[in-house]
Amino acid sequence: MDAQSRGRADEIDPADQWVLNPRTGNYELRLEQSAPQAPGQRRAPGTKPRTAPGAPAAPAVPGPRRGDVPPGGGRRGGRPRKGGGGRRKKILVITGGSLAFVLVAGSIAGYLYYDHLNGNLKVTDVGSAGTSGGFKKDQPINILVIGTDKRSGAGNEGYGDAGSVGHADTTILFHVAKDRSNATALSIPRDLITNVPDCPTKQPNGSTKNIAGAHGVRFNTSLGQDGRDPGCTMRTVKELTGIQVDHFMMADFNAVKNLSTAVGGVPVCLDKAVDDKDSKLKLSAGEHRLSGEDALAFVRTRHAFGQRSDLDRIKTQQQFLSSMMREMKSKQTLTSPQKFFSLAEAATKSLSVDSGIGSIGKLTDLAGELKGIDLKNITFTTLPVLDNPAEPPGAAATVVVKTAQAEPLLQMIRGDVSLTEVEKKEKAAQDTADAQEQAKLDALMQGPRAAAKDVRVDVSNGGGPAGSASATLTWLQNTKKVLKSANLGNAPAKVDATQLEYAPNQADQARALAEMMGLPAAALKMGTADADPKTPMKLTLGADFKGAGVSMTAPQKAPEDIQRVEADKSVCAK
Repeated sequence: MDAQSRGRADEIDPADQWVLNPRTGNYELRLEQSAPQAPGQRRAPGTKPRTAPGAPAAPAVPGPRRGDVPPGGGRRGGRPRKGGGGRRKKILVITGGSLAFVLVAGSIAGYLYYDHLNGNLKVTDVGSAGTSGGFKKDQPINILVIGTDKRSGAGNEGYGDAGSVGHADTTILFHVAKDRSNATALSIPRDLITNVPDCPTKQPNGSTKNIAGAHGVRFNTSLGQDGRDPGCTMRTVKELTGIQVDHFMMADFNAVKNLSTAVGGVPVCLDKAVDDKDSKLKLSAGEHRLSGEDALAFVRTRHAFGQRSDLDRIKTQQQFLSSMMREMKSKQTLTSPQKFFSLAEAATKSLSVDSGIGSIGKLTDLAGELKGIDLKNITFTTLPVLDNPAEPPGAAATVVVKTAQAEPLLQMIRGDVSLTEVEKKEKAAQDTADAQEQAKLDALMQGPRAAAKDVRVDVSNGGGPAGSASATLTWLQNTKKVLKSANLGNAPAKVDATQLEYAPNQADQARALAEMMGLPAAALKMGTADADPKTPMKLTLGADFKGAGVSMTAPQKAPEDIQRVEADKSVCAK
């Protein structure tokens, strides 16, 4: 078959065989190497016929006849004929248009899905309880994770207490270190007796309603009871721990069911067989992969493990969450689009968040801050507590803080000290500046100390528990013999961290008082001008102040006997 026949068979105009040779500037007839040229084939004017090596020269190709299409030109005396060049241009236009359509459609679909996920989120304005501006990259992040016992959602009515308004049933304060190298997840028992502060809450009509606080109540009543929102729980945690909570994430029963299903099941290990009729958990000893109702039953059971208390249930929940985190960070999950989209749907449909992180974009930014933390450097622990001494021995239904253990642990979190051995990172410029500033403050503490009788200080309460200034004054005068001290009552403004303001010529007094109270070097604020000999220093007790005589210097090692588990370790429920 000759070239023209082949062209017609493939619906390609013979003119398409003429191609511009960039080396000569002439049009040439290009055929497949295996196809011999037939007599009568045309070539572009001014070009030589092509011949195979060693073959005789082909006859000259006649010039264009009337009505023929010159290479690259239009038809004489009429409209351009429909050649393959026009068809190829159409193909290119159609292909390019299709590609553009796909890209635009993909962008629209991506935006719609992004917008869809945003629509899944439930956002609560908690006002001053949180950090409205999101988070700072060079500061720690404290997120309060709340699991509510509200029975909303299909299939959850059968768990009893169907009319529950949703209390703070499971609460974890997730502290992310400033350098993002580690994190501490502190569980707070729901039956802890504590004080719930006054709480301003946003109402549906935009107004603010102040809900009165309560003293000596269960921690879980900080949410739901009397119309309290998650901001009230955040305020309660701050008063309890001295740690400013930046954001909250709240989930209901469906979150456990949906997330465990989306990830393909969560591996758990049991030391013994379990048959708990209350939570409906029935499993044999050994390893299981739980999802849906079984996963919810596992985290709800209080009668299957340990001493059958809420404290043992906390341990089980920590083991489950650690396993879920391992599963989410596994290669099988990260490389599966189906799991990714399922998780995105499940998480956003199940989550309520504060306005500071109330969009997919903000949550994505937050995830970016957390993604580099190695699971071995995420430690789950529980606020140390003991049975409430006000209740009958052996029949206590509530607990109180065990201060001797709890305070060092809280000091470590407030001081951004990891509970695990974290590999030291190379310090950035800001870290170096912070280290230099800390070294400067530490140097201040190396000088002489004044005698207690020569220390002059005025004490005010800027965020500590009620009566802190009075209690501190009594402790200073009676225990430490700092007689030249006075109580100024409440400070003009609230402060998160306790601070001691002093003049350069009062440095010896500042060192003495800091040593007595266990103040960290960062709490010392030296002025620029010397003070009159009779001018007292100013001590403002902040939200981190826990009580007179309680040291505020963060230890570098956690108490040996606190409950803890690292997220990278698999532990069997006992």
